[in-house]
Amino acid sequence: MASTIAEQLRDALAQPSATAVDATLRRRLIRQKRVRAYRIADAAMLILAVTVAVIASPGSATTGDFVWGAVYALLTIVILETRGFYALRLHQSPFDVMARIFAATSIAAMVLTFAHTLIDNEPQLADQTLRLWTFALVFLGAGRLGIAFDRQRALRRGETGLNTLIVGSGSVGHLIANRLIARPELGLRPIGFLDKDPLINNTKEQDGLPVLGASWDLPEVVQRYNVEQVVVTFSTAPHAVMLNLIRRCRELGVEVVVVPRLFEEVNNRVEVEHLGGVPLLRAATVDPKGWQFAVKYGFDRVAAGLGVIAIAPLLAALALAVRLSSPGPMLYRQRRVGLDGKEFDMLKFRSMRLAEESDSTVVFELAPGVAPGGVEGVDRRTRVGEFLRKTSLDELPQLFNVLRGDMSLVGPRPERTSYARNFESHIYRYGDRHRVKSGLTGWAQVQGLRGQTSLTDRVEWDNYYIENWSLLLDLKIVLMTIPAVLPRSSNAGE
Repeated sequence: MASTIAEQLRDALAQPSATAVDATLRRRLIRQKRVRAYRIADAAMLILAVTVAVIASPGSATTGDFVWGAVYALLTIVILETRGFYALRLHQSPFDVMARIFAATSIAAMVLTFAHTLIDNEPQLADQTLRLWTFALVFLGAGRLGIAFDRQRALRRGETGLNTLIVGSGSVGHLIANRLIARPELGLRPIGFLDKDPLINNTKEQDGLPVLGASWDLPEVVQRYNVEQVVVTFSTAPHAVMLNLIRRCRELGVEVVVVPRLFEEVNNRVEVEHLGGVPLLRAATVDPKGWQFAVKYGFDRVAAGLGVIAIAPLLAALALAVRLSSPGPMLYRQRRVGLDGKEFDMLKFRSMRLAEESDSTVVFELAPGVAPGGVEGVDRRTRVGEFLRKTSLDELPQLFNVLRGDMSLVGPRPERTSYARNFESHIYRYGDRHRVKSGLTGWAQVQGLRGQTSLTDRVEWDNYYIENWSLLLDLKIVLMTIPAVLPRSSNAGE
């Protein structure tokens, strides 16, 4: 056994060939060119912003105005660089991009304002800084959003993406592969697995991906398949061997990410401490009964009240349309499970005609592992109801649920009582969703998990939301909900 590990270590520490060195340089050059292109695009947008800001000033433009504008543009680029804006990230939503740009342009504006105060405290300089900040935010944001949306379209069409190798073909490796396949917009294209001994596996292909070799074949497979990203899950290879293989990958210019053990307990609030050379992850906890959630629920009621007042004419028009579409009540009440497992009546605009005796001849059976939703059994939707579901307008009466305290604006979507009780006994951590109030929209929904989709994935996303909750995350979800519901299928519904 010792000799086997020694041989694996020797292979892991072997020097790369000339071909490998060429491939490494090529990968690094491609990455550097990509980052350089982003920097150039940002610089061009900032130059345009400075030019427009100076020209838009009330008086005649001076050389000093352009100098201050150039200083502001340079400050913004430096701040973006130091805050890791150009570093490779697994996924950045348009909201994340705009948040980083807002922070960088705002910090640069504050620094420039402070410099103005020290040098020459004139009112027009403050006005100039405000114009610079406004146009920089608009032009830089527009340029970056254009790049982001174009890249997302290319990724969804499969035109681009980094070749990604997954080390470890166990359950976690399968989870990573399925997530990457389901979400091409993340920019990582899985090409296969590595495991300790692929001959032990019953099949050479898992999740539609080949097992390309053993764990210690990592450097060779990286070179052969032009791998650009490696995801290390729970490999059975010896610890020392994996460490050296990871170091070799980095020497080859390949990005490496590692899935931590007990990753279910890791969230955005985790703190890294060091005991000598050993990193310790301090698992942060969330208290749904604490003051932060009390503030959240108070804000929910205020926002829901203002929302009801603002859209009262729309609510009245939709209610009238429902009443005229078919006999029956305007609102549909359904028992759902919410906070602490308590039941409540969730409100919706009625989207279906009333059931008839003949409808009972069609029995709906939910597929295993799939959440209920959409059309179940006989399609009884009215034309108005189909439109309401397609646009999610049928959910608007739930603002009254928020006002009554049954629901929140953002949270896990509530499930019907009969399903929820069954899921709690069969789905891991399903009951943990009930730690907080159910929401009008949720993190799982903006990730595309609407209607009859994976129940396990929904539970995972919902618990992720609870354990990483913040008011900023709520705002992000609300903003992401708008584009998420626009292309919604008329069969969707919850």
